[in-house]
Amino acid sequence: MEVTIKHLDQVKFSIQSRSHTIVCDQPAENGGTDSGMTPPELLLASLGSCAAFYAVQYLKSRKLAESGVEVSVTADKLLQPARVGNFRIHVSCPVALTADQTEGLMRSVHHCLIHNTLLSPPEIRIEMTTP
Repeated sequence: MEVTIKHLDQVKFSIQSRSHTIVCDQPAENGGTDSGMTPPELLLASLGSCAAFYAVQYLKSRKLAESGVEVSVTADKLLQPARVGNFRIHVSCPVALTADQTEGLMRSVHHCLIHNTLLSPPEIRIEMTTP
């Protein structure tokens, strides 16, 4: 997996992966033009879309629902060090489930790749090049 981020202007960046491009920006109060999500919002979007993927896969594989899953993710900005924490994922299922199915769906969402990455912090190396 790889993404490439290029500075566009001010605090706006272009993020490219494969043939897809998104814009990351800051709200006006942070010097941006609010033309895209902020990095923390992208983190929540990544976590939520991953959880939604696993929920949909569970429901489809059991022929319980083909569509209608909605997920919301909230988090708090924490300090010392500055970070995002206290994530809360809310999965809205479009159909009624038995207790066993509810437990299975929860188990499935817990297998989300991003969720597991955040629970087991990866090693992060920062490298730099200069002209």
